[in-house]
Amino acid sequence: MKIALIVAPFIAVPPADYGGTELFVAHLAEGLQNAGAEVVVYANGESNVNVERRWMYAHSQWPIKVPEHAWIRELNHESWSIRDAEKDCDVVHVQSAQALAFSRFIRLPTVLTLHGPHEPKLSEFYAYYPDTYYVCISDAQRTQESMPRVRTIHHGIDLSQYRVVEHKQQYLSFIGRIAPLKGTHLAIEVAKRTGIPLKIAGDVQPMYREYFEKKIKPEVDGKLVEYVGLADLNAKNELLGNSLAMLFPIQWNEPFGLVMVEAMACGTPVLAMPGGSVPEVVRDGVSGHICRTVRDMARRVRTLDINPRMVRQYVEENFSIERMVRSYLSVYEETLGNVGPRRVA
Repeated sequence: MKIALIVAPFIAVPPADYGGTELFVAHLAEGLQNAGAEVVVYANGESNVNVERRWMYAHSQWPIKVPEHAWIRELNHESWSIRDAEKDCDVVHVQSAQALAFSRFIRLPTVLTLHGPHEPKLSEFYAYYPDTYYVCISDAQRTQESMPRVRTIHHGIDLSQYRVVEHKQQYLSFIGRIAPLKGTHLAIEVAKRTGIPLKIAGDVQPMYREYFEKKIKPEVDGKLVEYVGLADLNAKNELLGNSLAMLFPIQWNEPFGLVMVEAMACGTPVLAMPGGSVPEVVRDGVSGHICRTVRDMARRVRTLDINPRMVRQYVEENFSIERMVRSYLSVYEETLGNVGPRRVA
């Protein structure tokens, strides 16, 4: 079996810092190869994932500055990738609706992983591709979709890349996009209520620059609140591993939240608001706590008593690459067992 994994060309696989989808593709690609499958990753030329790589665009382009130009670049990359994959691959696995649109021009079975929140217009679009195999990344996401071939597969991570730290330092961590829906301002409020310093790492995208300048930057004093910029894998290990807890005060229905698993892999409990996938990812009292309010989150910080080894074990049992790979191989095998004339609704 030879699988084509196609991702947008803007961020390298794996990403140097920001890029949850690209990190997922890197973990899946190497896991599939370790399981005996052949894999080709279509990304950009800066990618160094340890499988065969093909690209049209040599360099990353992030953050996106002109959406119209990025749209053209992505369409060009994905149409070329799908056409190229048809030559010698058995299954095409894409990560976006744009890429799915080109699947009607090939006879290979197609798998689409849904990485974003539910959008009615996208679901309406998916209805035109009933032969596609859809993968949701949480049950919370799947319950909002109605495609005939859809299942849930939780993300897994390469646990060998994350170090468990048993003796924590006296600070809290936040990693993610600096955006209102991610609740960065609420994490700061928790730090203020508890008096425990907060270290923030994350991407400030152009659309959220005003939020950062008005709501976040004025609170950064280098003592109670520190902004450390983007975090690569080593920085994540350091920042997450040494912190008492990672705060995840989201204000939306999170499709999955891979950074929660990364924190827990370092033995660090997650304190999260209960949106979307959170109750599937965080086991209350075992790997962290699900909090209803900022006040509740601050209270949990003060009374936190969760063993880092127990947190790591929870990830090993539920979010390993091996488990994720087995599930995707099952999907690919099912697609190959049902290959027939493609039809469009």
